[in-house]
Amino acid sequence: MGAGSASGAGAGVASTGGREVDPSAPLAVRMRPRDLEEVIGQDHLLRANSPLRRLVEGRGGSSVILYGPPGTGKTTLANLVASTSGRHFVALSALSAGVKDVRAVIDDARTRQIHGQRTVLFIDEVHRFSKSQQDALLAAVENGIVLLVAATTENPHFSVIAPLLSRSLIAELRGLDAQGVQSVVRRAVEDERGLAGQVEITDEAVADIVRLAGGDARRSLTILEAAAGAAADAVVTPEIVELSLDAAPVRYDRDGDQHYDVTSAFIKSIRGSDVDAALHYLARMIVAGEDPRFIARRLMIHASEDIGMADPTALQSAAAAAEIVQKVGLPECRLALAQATIHLATAPKSNAVIAAIDAAMADVRAGGVGEVPKHLRDGHYAGAKGLGNGVGYRYAHDAPAGVARQQYPPDELVGRDYYLPSGHGNERELSARVGKLRSIIRGSS
Repeated sequence: MGAGSASGAGAGVASTGGREVDPSAPLAVRMRPRDLEEVIGQDHLLRANSPLRRLVEGRGGSSVILYGPPGTGKTTLANLVASTSGRHFVALSALSAGVKDVRAVIDDARTRQIHGQRTVLFIDEVHRFSKSQQDALLAAVENGIVLLVAATTENPHFSVIAPLLSRSLIAELRGLDAQGVQSVVRRAVEDERGLAGQVEITDEAVADIVRLAGGDARRSLTILEAAAGAAADAVVTPEIVELSLDAAPVRYDRDGDQHYDVTSAFIKSIRGSDVDAALHYLARMIVAGEDPRFIARRLMIHASEDIGMADPTALQSAAAAAEIVQKVGLPECRLALAQATIHLATAPKSNAVIAAIDAAMADVRAGGVGEVPKHLRDGHYAGAKGLGNGVGYRYAHDAPAGVARQQYPPDELVGRDYYLPSGHGNERELSARVGKLRSIIRGSS
């Protein structure tokens, strides 16, 4: 959001609100927006009279959880709230603060409230707070003793306790688009707080920084600063940028919402038969360090859930990939995962398997069980025949087509069809075969 929002919380955050920063500070700190007009990329949250804008302008009284990727302006907004006149600002980092620190801030805020001063408590990385630490905030937030501004890169619905969520606004910040990052970079090149026009940068170099930043304003300025320092002739070129940093970041948290979002997109791309998108999400997971065993498990589940009997070899392919993951590991097992992904994405699709077992289980749970027909019961123990067990059973292999007419399900479920083959792939032939089998077994032909 802001051009170069600072990364940490603590004294540094509070000290920069509305004041000049040390010219030797990192470029990302020097270029932190001084007001809302300098904020880039979060117009959806900062429109006129919006709750977040009122908060930043000192007119709002609601606590807020700022949620979004790194470098989008969460700390910048906290800094702007800090500069609002009349408010006492305290910053804590969940990486180092404990319950004792939280209670000390609340006690001080209660005293200040008596004297008419409101306290803004900024907590960075709030998702790292334990449940007890978050619980310690509840009463103070609910009673207005502190105005909480919390920042997190993880979906707060997964990482913040429900009572605290219900007492706060949730503002989702977005990663900057290419134009936004470009604006951040060009402003930093020209602005007196930044490079003050002392270096030039080519359009191609700007494009490279935009690509490498991944929507992260702070990262773009970090790359720019490194490249500017390496530009002997004061011209930043793509070659200089490449020397400064040659790998783009991958935003992915194995315990957070990106894990679920990317996994969801991976499976939906396979289901939708978009092999290229599926490979993209597979690569994204592998590069980000996802456990390949997790990926293999998802492929095996998908093979039955979305392909099933339309291509029975899909499950074999997924199972083989899982075995190779176990026996070979990364980096080589990426090939088996890619092969299985390509197989599943290009295979004909059918959800008939999952629909069949779910329908059968639904009937069982609803009480559709019934007695096992006597001719199907075990007749091998003494006295079984006297009970009628196994009497009248027809051995299928003795029938002309290897299929015998007789009742298999309980009386309550006679005629109930669970498996309904699609017309895709192998199930085109299965559909006719299943229909013929049913007619023989049920005696309808």
